[in-house]
Amino acid sequence: MPATETNTHELTSAIETLREMIRADELDRRQPSGPAAVYTTMVTIWMMTMQRLGGGKSLNAVVKDVLAHSRDLFPNNRRLREGTLSETSGAYAEARSRVELKTVEFFANRVCDSLIDASPSWFDGRRAFILDGTTITLPPTPELQKAFPPATNQHGDTVWPVALLLVAHELQSGCALPPEIGAMYGANNTSEARLSEALVRRLPAGSIVLADSGSGIFSVAYATVQAGHQVLFRLTKSRFKPLRRQATLIAEGDGYQTWRLRWTPSGKDRQSHPELPEDAAVDVWLHEVPLDNGETLYLVTTLPVDAQQAGEFYRRRYDVEHDIRDVKVTLNTECIRAKSVSMVKKELLTSIVAYNLVVQFRRQAAALAGVAPRRLSFTGVWNTFESFLLTQPPCAAADWPARYEGALQIASRDKLPNRPGRSYPRRAHPRRPKSTKFMTKISAKKAKQKKENPLPETPK
Repeated sequence: MPATETNTHELTSAIETLREMIRADELDRRQPSGPAAVYTTMVTIWMMTMQRLGGGKSLNAVVKDVLAHSRDLFPNNRRLREGTLSETSGAYAEARSRVELKTVEFFANRVCDSLIDASPSWFDGRRAFILDGTTITLPPTPELQKAFPPATNQHGDTVWPVALLLVAHELQSGCALPPEIGAMYGANNTSEARLSEALVRRLPAGSIVLADSGSGIFSVAYATVQAGHQVLFRLTKSRFKPLRRQATLIAEGDGYQTWRLRWTPSGKDRQSHPELPEDAAVDVWLHEVPLDNGETLYLVTTLPVDAQQAGEFYRRRYDVEHDIRDVKVTLNTECIRAKSVSMVKKELLTSIVAYNLVVQFRRQAAALAGVAPRRLSFTGVWNTFESFLLTQPPCAAADWPARYEGALQIASRDKLPNRPGRSYPRRAHPRRPKSTKFMTKISAKKAKQKKENPLPETPK
């Protein structure tokens, strides 16, 4: 097929997919809003998504943007036509709280499934997913502090609730699944491994799962294989060495070594995971792979590849570091303002929808440029998406393809520099400073308590 025909097909597909994702008329059928409702279920969820596409806009800002640029969301609305529809956020805030979590979950999964179905396979006809854990801090409301307890230190409890997220991104496109979420600290805290065991059950059948040492334990490998997937995990040196002693060396050369092992749970594994069956086992290869920087990769996999291939495959796992940054920083998900558990989860899900819409747009722009999707800058593509498709005056349906094509052409130029062999190991960065709004309230409350209940004077 000629390139022009391919591009035309890709463009048509992009328009249809985007429109399908945005309209999502079935949302109103799943959760009716009443005949007089301005902020229907579909409108409300799309506006929540637009907040994230705008980098975490305020409620007032997104209401004004929608009324100015996206009036087609309110077809035949008399109040909008007469100019009497309020630009304040009160009605929209109430609509956000009325939308059920299960409805937002349905929409997020629908968008994700659409993108995954359109994503090409990676190895042996399989799609690959990269798992990783990350944290977000939340507003210090009593409900969130109870659900996601703050960290503690030598001075006692801190203020900000901390949620642990386990994310999964499709390797080729960067498409994200809705994350698993749990408490990082407190009596009911969880771990990356536990969240991984839950998430792998939601992956498309026959996937390849890449994960770092946070998920590199027997229970996760076993759950992944039982779900019908292949694994490629990094292990810590302390976990790798005992396994190597039980394994059979089958290949070595130029620093690379490979062993064969029937991996069974240790006593510690069974203690922490009593649900494991007596005959639980996974047939794996162990690979010891030297890196140019002098470090060594310790890998366990069910894939029938040699040590060098396993090392090259695993290096793609570093892509997820950029994906997490794009969700947390570019879309400003790190600064969610929700004050309830339900609203936090809804905002996380719409953040993933927003991210995936940009990923879809990037994939189509990359097709026009003739490069892999990850060769285009997510931030650059996001800026184009927002500028040309979200904040422009509304246009007629007949003009939409031309506008979309123009935006795609601009986005296709946002190529990242080609830096072969570059890796992006995880580094610790200081948390961004939080607003002092809540801290001011807390300090005032403590000062009042101190004034009302002064400490007794120490005898001289």
